[in-house]
Amino acid sequence: MERTVHHHPGKTDKWTDKTKRKENLLFPFSGEAQSGQCLGCGKTLESIHLSPEEYEFLKGKIMKDVIDGGDQYRKTTPQELKRFKEFVKSCPPFDIVIDGLNVGKSYSKVRDSRALLHVVSQLAKQNLRLLVLGRKHMITHHSQWRKNEMQMIQQQARCFFADNISEDDPFLLYATLNSGNHCKFITNDLMRDHKACLSDAKTQLLFFKWQQGHQLAITNRFLGSKITFQRTLSYDTVVQTTGDSWHIPYDEDLVKRCSYEVPTKWLCLQQHT
Repeated sequence: MERTVHHHPGKTDKWTDKTKRKENLLFPFSGEAQSGQCLGCGKTLESIHLSPEEYEFLKGKIMKDVIDGGDQYRKTTPQELKRFKEFVKSCPPFDIVIDGLNVGKSYSKVRDSRALLHVVSQLAKQNLRLLVLGRKHMITHHSQWRKNEMQMIQQQARCFFADNISEDDPFLLYATLNSGNHCKFITNDLMRDHKACLSDAKTQLLFFKWQQGHQLAITNRFLGSKITFQRTLSYDTVVQTTGDSWHIPYDEDLVKRCSYEVPTKWLCLQQHT
């Protein structure tokens, strides 16, 4: 497919599309791309990781806008939220927080509790501190939630089961952020509602960046196989410039992606000297 760079007199006519000279500069994932180094010019792309100051700022905003000041009381109760905060405070920091309902339903033609047990068991073997979030109906014997399998899950991970009317997302965000910047979370939920609750564009951008670096989405959904996740990158997937170069992520043919997924190709532009 032909790729063009639009020229605007006095602005972009000094810029060169390096992909005209080398097709592989529109790079897919590779060792170099994964490290964040452009295959065209050698420059390093901006890190996906938040600075300590950005992380604390985002954490405070989510606590204020989503957890304490948002619409969570329509999804839970102040008493339950207090119980959950005390639960998290009593636990060591977690390495991974798991949306139990979401993960349980991510494997087709497999019982929900069996699918969740499959994921938890593999992660527990890596000596990770796990938190599974769910609802109380999951521990009441049901065709999709076997009591013995749920007991095995509780032996390998800390678990918190909210009321059936509650939603898990505020709990997931709270536990993940309180565990520190190393903690990741597993869900295929896009978190659009919570991003919308954030009060300003800066915070929404930080949330999106944090989400890209911390959300794990299961890619192979075959029971018995080794669990694999959507690859998380070390660099940010936004338009970037270093003054004499521009890097622009893009999709071909209007590819549809989830918010935690990223473009796999980049356009590298260099200024004539």
